[in-house]
Amino acid sequence: MPQAAFDCVVRGGRVATAVDDFLADIGIADGTIAAIGRNLGPGTAEIDATGGLVLPGGIDAHAHIEQLSAAGIVNSDTFESATASAAYGGTTTAICFAAQHVGMDLKKVVADYAALAKKGALIDYAFHLIIADPTEVTIREHIPALVAQGHASLKVFMTYDRLAVGDEKLLDILFAARASAALVCVHAENHGMITWMGKRLVEKGYVAPKYHTVGHPRGCEAEAFNRLITFAEFIDQPIMIFHVSTAEGVDVIRRARGRGLKVFAETCPQYLFMTAQDLDKPGLEGAKWMCSPPPRSETDQEAIWQGLALGDLQLVSSDHAPYAFNASGKLSAGPSATFKQIANGLPGIELRLPLLFDAMVSKGRLGLHKFVELTATAPAKIYNLAPRKGSIAIGADADVVVWDPKRTVKLADGVTHDGAGYTPYLGRTVTGWPDTVLRRGEVIVRNGKLAAKPGSGAFLPRTGGEAARPLQRLAPDMDPARNFGAKLYDRERGGS
Repeated sequence: MPQAAFDCVVRGGRVATAVDDFLADIGIADGTIAAIGRNLGPGTAEIDATGGLVLPGGIDAHAHIEQLSAAGIVNSDTFESATASAAYGGTTTAICFAAQHVGMDLKKVVADYAALAKKGALIDYAFHLIIADPTEVTIREHIPALVAQGHASLKVFMTYDRLAVGDEKLLDILFAARASAALVCVHAENHGMITWMGKRLVEKGYVAPKYHTVGHPRGCEAEAFNRLITFAEFIDQPIMIFHVSTAEGVDVIRRARGRGLKVFAETCPQYLFMTAQDLDKPGLEGAKWMCSPPPRSETDQEAIWQGLALGDLQLVSSDHAPYAFNASGKLSAGPSATFKQIANGLPGIELRLPLLFDAMVSKGRLGLHKFVELTATAPAKIYNLAPRKGSIAIGADADVVVWDPKRTVKLADGVTHDGAGYTPYLGRTVTGWPDTVLRRGEVIVRNGKLAAKPGSGAFLPRTGGEAARPLQRLAPDMDPARNFGAKLYDRERGGS
């Protein structure tokens, strides 16, 4: 018997990237892709991918895992359960959130969160840093130090009572990110509009979960996008706008990018496959579909699909934020809770890829290459995980998923493996399912069986990369050549 040339060979499948697809074998050695070709030599392990699609492992760049909310509720997943769920769904890398709350030391938050991930993660991971208490120490000391350690993206909120940073502090964070070469990711909704509308709805007795959709007026998204983009252009700091949900929001982003600004944007499956009507259920049942921003309308879905097709939006993340439908999660405020007292968030880390595969590949909307781009290649590039992650290429990590493109699955509450205990996509049938999942060359899921051990996922330190690099297109008020010589950027901290 000939000596094995590779640790593993994935043989005979149709390999696809964001730009190409072809029949080939993939040879894997030492956790990376060592060869792509026809009739490769033998592997110590062999995976027959005949009839299957061989795609890069998914990258979910927006997942809330084992995270304490501002309301004091920890979501229903541990790192072990969430990353197992991700693996079952074909995702091999996640970027999750080390969440600072008011009064917390950001360095300690990150150290504690890293310990949880190191203990439990089954897939590879990186962190966004949620900044909710932008003190002088956080801004001047902790952000630069943590970015230097490989945490190269910050997350801020423009809404929520305990998380919103306000306009002046938002500018401080954008300025600090620019100095440290980090990308700033933003939950952008108008806090005043949400607060005002929520109070009036509750006062009038409109308290059922369906009124959550009305309590986030659609105009609050576009207004916040415009304000955020104005701030980012003023500071000359690249931004990522999270979970775009409205046609008006897509239009704001399109116009900003048309002016050459470094504005990136994502959407999520709930804004492509759900509407506000999903929350119109008896009693508190609609709470299962509550997320922020809320699902909108079919017209918004079409606008978002168009935004993805045109490149206005570059990726689709899950915004996985699972809360069980019981007193530990959605019903923590009791059986008479108003929509303002119910935890916002949906499980989604496992079904992100199957839902998108069904729509894009099986049903043909945007196609196979765009599917790979939106779910793996673009997040790897934007968050500077490429070329190690995000594609099937020589030298890349062997994060490889063999899909059965013909398998149909009816989604039910027992299908997924996260801690929520339910799926908001109940009753939907999808065609296409991940059959075999490799993470750095190791089979972690095969034929519905999980093989990875807790703690086997690796932390992925990263710099901000090209996406976080300022345009050096200074606003007149910040440019010494046009503001009477005022030098407002600190050169030694990375300014101009």
